[in-house]
Amino acid sequence: MAVKLETEQIRMIALFESLTGAHVLDCVIDDEHNRAIFVVKEGQIGLAIGKKGQNVRRVQEQLGMDVEVVEHSEDPEKFIRNALFPARVKSVRVTERGNKKVAIVDVPESERGRVIGKGGRNIKKARILARRHHGIDDIIVT
Repeated sequence: MAVKLETEQIRMIALFESLTGAHVLDCVIDDEHNRAIFVVKEGQIGLAIGKKGQNVRRVQEQLGMDVEVVEHSEDPEKFIRNALFPARVKSVRVTERGNKKVAIVDVPESERGRVIGKGGRNIKKARILARRHHGIDDIIVT
């Protein structure tokens, strides 16, 4: 799926790539939670985060906002797991409901809060990314 980027996102991607050396596939600016979410090429999550998170901290200082990094995957189920990390996810199943593509995410009861996140920020991130990268209309947590 092709992702359309605006000027501000392109500027942030250039900054992120220059500070981390990781290849960025997408950037989502979430003004509601004052954060930028970067999707990096599969296998480059360690490079993006850096030793003890130093690369992410440097990017945060430059942007003046929180930075979150998600590792891309062509497999929608793995991608959703990555978007919800560090929460433990038992399973992800992508299915059709009516004419919508839906991901059913099964998590232990103890992980529900972490998956949803404060004010719904974690599940919102996963929904935005799943829609942009895999055409998934919704994520349902069970």
